[in-house]
Amino acid sequence: MAGAIIENMSTKKLCVVGGILLAFQVVAFLVGGLIAPGPTTAVSYMSVKCVDVRKNHHKARWLMPWGPNHCDKIRDIEEAIPREIEANDIVFSVHIPLPNMEMSPWFQFMLFILQLDIAFKLNNQIRENAEVSMDVSLAYRDDTMAEWTEMAHERVPRKLKCTFPSPKTPEHEGRYYECDVLPFMEVGSVAHKYYLLNIRLPVNEKKKINVGIGEIKDIRLVGIHQNGGFTKVWFAMKTFLTPSILIIMVWYWRRITMMSRPPVLLEKVIFALGISMTFINTPVEWFSIGFDWTWMLLFGDIRQGVFYAMLLSFWIIFCGEHMMDQHERNHIAGYWKQVGPIAVGSFCLFVFDMCERGVQLTNPFYSIWTTDVGTELAMAFIIVAGICLCLYFLFLCFMVFQVFRNISGKQSSLPAMSKVRRLHYEGLIFRFKFLMLITLACAAMTVIFFIVSQVTEGHWKWGGVTVQVNSAFFTGIYGMWNLYVFALMFLYAPSHKNYGEDQSNGDLGVHSGEELQLTTTITHVDGPTEIYKLTRKEAQE
Repeated sequence: MAGAIIENMSTKKLCVVGGILLAFQVVAFLVGGLIAPGPTTAVSYMSVKCVDVRKNHHKARWLMPWGPNHCDKIRDIEEAIPREIEANDIVFSVHIPLPNMEMSPWFQFMLFILQLDIAFKLNNQIRENAEVSMDVSLAYRDDTMAEWTEMAHERVPRKLKCTFPSPKTPEHEGRYYECDVLPFMEVGSVAHKYYLLNIRLPVNEKKKINVGIGEIKDIRLVGIHQNGGFTKVWFAMKTFLTPSILIIMVWYWRRITMMSRPPVLLEKVIFALGISMTFINTPVEWFSIGFDWTWMLLFGDIRQGVFYAMLLSFWIIFCGEHMMDQHERNHIAGYWKQVGPIAVGSFCLFVFDMCERGVQLTNPFYSIWTTDVGTELAMAFIIVAGICLCLYFLFLCFMVFQVFRNISGKQSSLPAMSKVRRLHYEGLIFRFKFLMLITLACAAMTVIFFIVSQVTEGHWKWGGVTVQVNSAFFTGIYGMWNLYVFALMFLYAPSHKNYGEDQSNGDLGVHSGEELQLTTTITHVDGPTEIYKLTRKEAQE
């Protein structure tokens, strides 16, 4: 009686394996919660208003907000009026990072959002659907005495969404509008030590450029980057987990190929899930420390998409292959209705990501949300992906219900078996149901920890111990799915225990009539597990 390891391993050994996996799961959460710092850091930057009175503003000249070669500065816009400084001569300068600090490749990415401080003036109010047009230049250098090298130069339009909380009367002039923050810039690598932003707000009344946008007093930026300490912990986890999954994957497929029969669909899908896990584990991020690879964020999104698409497909096929009323078993074409929404949803999210981060590879200031057409297109992709996800879960819930109903129906025939045989199959069914519940628990934990990480402050304090909740979420969930894939390949690998027919039936106390019943019920269907064979009876007939 051959089968999978999950069916032939003793309960005691399974408990030991489960305990070891649980211990690794706890370690994964503790690594993020106690060792790693928070995943990201947010730094606020206030722009410095520099004056550039040159006639040709397009000629390259970088205005530093501070330092030995700092620009000619003004404290506020009112100071520009007596000095006859025009709006086109004012440059908002931001140096990244703050003084006496350096950026590092360990920061992995830079994301900036922009906040405009706009004062209310009766003769210069914000018009409806107003759009601010910024002329933005980004430069970098790796030495404080070196010249700046241009990295990007773009015209950056952003729509203003502002409200004024008070009545628009003369006594309220000078009060600030309440404006939504605006997406500004995203760079997929931090390969240099210093960055410089020069932001201009060119005014052209004939072309209606920057007219009716209010009186902009200041430009503030918030820069978000990954913490270097978290990056090191994350890279270490990837480096450790990659060979672990790779080894179990090779071991699993070797056992499959040693079988006398060809691999069935379920075994192929488990192997494909291991490949997708290895794909997402491979620590190619190490190269980003020495190379300016701005496409790493996009590549990371693609890797995650491949894994989760494969994981969702596995759940559908795993349930479908255990449904005894499924005649087109062992063929991927039989699951096109269920896998189709996964493919469509994944494609929509891929197109959305390419429209956002794909364009940012050449223009770091681009955002698909800044135009009406882009916003509608992005929302369309997200809505279609959401509909596909809902359809998928409806299919999945229906198939899980069918599987449990079929197995429950099979349990009604167990009392007719001998006690030992009945206990054997009751154990198999319990283990199968337990694995299904573990799958649901993993999915639930992912959702729960994501929600907790969004609504908490990012860390908890218990006495003198600080737990980084967000870091624990990333490392814990990442470790959990690795352990889940590891357990699947280990437990569903073919067992090496092959008993003779007489020995098998004798050990289980099977009488001749019962042996005939079980033979016609089970052994005519090839499959990886006895539960797989047991639930396939009607399909075979």
